[in-house]
Amino acid sequence: MSEDLLVVDNLKTYFPLKKGLFGQTSGHVKAVDGVSFKVKRGETLGIVGESGCGKSTTGRSILQLIKPSAGSVRFHGEELIEMPQAKLRDMRSQMQIIFQDPYSSLNPRLTVATILAEALSVGASPSDTRPMRERVMALLRLVGLNPQHADRYPHEFSGGQRQRIGIARAIAVSPKLIVADEPVSALDVSIQAQILNLMKELQEDMGLTYLFISHDLGVIRHISDRIAVMYLGRIVEIADKKCLFENPLHPYTQALISAVPVPNPEKKKERIVLGGDVPSPANPPVGCAFHPRCRHATEICTTLRPTETVMGPDHIVACHLYAHDERSQQA
Repeated sequence: MSEDLLVVDNLKTYFPLKKGLFGQTSGHVKAVDGVSFKVKRGETLGIVGESGCGKSTTGRSILQLIKPSAGSVRFHGEELIEMPQAKLRDMRSQMQIIFQDPYSSLNPRLTVATILAEALSVGASPSDTRPMRERVMALLRLVGLNPQHADRYPHEFSGGQRQRIGIARAIAVSPKLIVADEPVSALDVSIQAQILNLMKELQEDMGLTYLFISHDLGVIRHISDRIAVMYLGRIVEIADKKCLFENPLHPYTQALISAVPVPNPEKKKERIVLGGDVPSPANPPVGCAFHPRCRHATEICTTLRPTETVMGPDHIVACHLYAHDERSQQA
């Protein structure tokens, strides 16, 4: 896992706000506002944050499903943002997405066999001479579904089974990167674990790289190698999973982790309750976006946006509390 498969640098995705009879632009919703990170080949980077923080928009902007406003996205060493559409279309077979809602992400008018056959035909391997039907059956077995159900329609499956079909469709083209956009949030807790374990098994067997998006820290902790914490379109902290949970530095990260239930009451930490509401991305606060809700905010937080500070190996935080920390100077 030494090679960087995905490198995102200062990614911005703004949506214009229109008003008036002629639809003049009056401002922008800054859904993603200067996000940077790297994902190594074969690892899972989790992105966590509250609803509306820009997690899903980040994932879709990386895949060019939403056109970014600025920044750079390099996949396998190639820049995606300025890539011609014809080449990008070929590149997309190496990047797939698993959607949040298994009920609306599958065409209800097509059988499962047809859905998977379409995906397999796009990423057909010249060395695979098996009949299409046999390949569809093998794909269903791979995700733990009964091949005899291939001719059923999506509405005849449960939510967990539909998400398995969505996963089968994503891996049909043998991708290198999969963006998993809240893939278990619509499922029962007992089914969530099964889907997460399936994804980990497929990662080991196929050498997959995941960008896993979720608002659930428990889910993120289970599947991720490293975790990036987002707030109002920006990454405020990114670190190794163990490091982040044992030593969260950003006040927002500390608040999120304090809210995670623990089975042992004796190990329960102080609950940090955040005041106020999440500001609007159409009018984010000046300086640090988190300062209106931060109990450690100082005057500089209200005027100057914090830069990233390296606190140790693979641990970066964007907070003025650590801008002049001696540890950052040593790192």
